Amino acid sequence: MGETARAAETSELGPLKRVVLKLSGESLAGNGGYGIDPGSLEVSVGQVLEAVEAGAELAIVVGGGNIFRGAQVADELGIESATADYMSMLGTVINALALQAALERRGVPTRVQSAIEIKEVAEPYIRRRAIRHLEKGRVVIFASGTGNPFFTTDTGAALRALEINADALLMAKNRVDGIYDKDPRVHRDARIVPRLDYMELLSRNLAVMDHTAATLCSGEGLPIIVFDILKPGNLRRILQGEKVGSLVWRETSER
Repeated sequence: MGETARAAETSELGPLKRVVLKLSGESLAGNGGYGIDPGSLEVSVGQVLEAVEAGAELAIVVGGGNIFRGAQVADELGIESATADYMSMLGTVINALALQAALERRGVPTRVQSAIEIKEVAEPYIRRRAIRHLEKGRVVIFASGTGNPFFTTDTGAALRALEINADALLMAKNRVDGIYDKDPRVHRDARIVPRLDYMELLSRNLAVMDHTAATLCSGEGLPIIVFDILKPGNLRRILQGEKVGSLVWRETSER
């Protein structure tokens, strides 16, 4: 009974039409932590399919940590940071193409747009073209982050969400159902924080997204929802206006 009541609780954002979904590269890797696991890929595709069937205009930004993690490998290989970041961007293209192939096998029209020009496999990122794809019911996958080194794919997701006038940025997590006051995988007494404002997110150093991404969202008042992507139906419920996960937005008095 209690679970049903919680599931039916209405979000203060209401129903959402156009959103950007941020997927980590690790979410595609499964338990192996590297490469693309078919089962994990299908889980993500299943959620996207539910969102499309709910009538959402959905864009996806995917990370590349399952292919190459520049920040960790640069020093070990003696590669300068900018080059390592470009290598990581190419990893996001690999993930984007895998997602596209899996979605189109399920009959979902999909376009990949890359911030780094790779004409043979992806469209260049063009804002107005991306919006037109969304209006036509196509899923758009943004690859290569911002196209610049020293910026994370979190920042790329925030930037694209603002550029396409998204209603919210959805940060998908694996088996973590929101924002916690400490790491729930380490601390058994960790408590979920269902609602924060941007200053709380920035000042408390909660591991949700990097500060540049959070500052971008704060400056434009873009809502952020953090939720568990592995729980079936979560994405659809968010789009329908149900309260799922944790919400980061302006203070109540500002709305």
